[in-house]
Amino acid sequence: MTSPPIQAVSLRGVSKRYGPTPALADFSLDIAAGEIVCLLGPNGSGKTTLIRLLSGFLSPTAGVLQVAGFDVQRQPMQARQCIGYAPESAPMYRHMRVGEFLAFMARLRQVPAQQVDEAVARVAGQLALTDKLNAPIPTLSRGYRQRVCIAQALVHEPKLLILDEPSNGLDPRQIIEMRNLIRSLAGRYTVLMSSHILSEVARTADRVVVLLNGRLKGERRVHPDDTDLEDWFLSLA
Repeated sequence: MTSPPIQAVSLRGVSKRYGPTPALADFSLDIAAGEIVCLLGPNGSGKTTLIRLLSGFLSPTAGVLQVAGFDVQRQPMQARQCIGYAPESAPMYRHMRVGEFLAFMARLRQVPAQQVDEAVARVAGQLALTDKLNAPIPTLSRGYRQRVCIAQALVHEPKLLILDEPSNGLDPRQIIEMRNLIRSLAGRYTVLMSSHILSEVARTADRVVVLLNGRLKGERRVHPDDTDLEDWFLSLA
């Protein structure tokens, strides 16, 4: 009898409190390898708290979080090696050029020295950054800074890519480009993203998970032709 496949992400009864205030309450979720899942909810719903717990930046008050079978609390280094994280603020060292920054992040992610150049070239090709490798980071548009932030998250070939509000602050053309970019990663990577933009969710994700006041309110599979997603979301409030 074969064992069931290990989920890319498995969360069981995860809670986080700040003093008496619950930021996340008894949250459970499984994400299959290669799936794109979007956490949907208004600001303050618990999306960023969940992402920070999964990434190891916060410790849960209760519950178990696993990435690729590794316990985030008990096996933090193994779990983190499986994660690529692109924060909403897209932080980067402004004194560096794009290629220099990606090479630095590759070394930080323990990519072997002889493979760093190859890793940088790979992610630059994936994110259409090849002609920007010599560009100083301060000269980049918001859209390109987002691309570089995602590139650094992929430079070590993680199993899970976490994107916190990847379309925030982008103009309409950049939002479309970001949507297409994320879809192009489907299958090769498992993607967990957060958003509060309902119109983007159906065009980007395979499944949407709604968080409200720190609690799981509903989930469903989505597709670009969804016509009742807005009504469904409002019915959960």
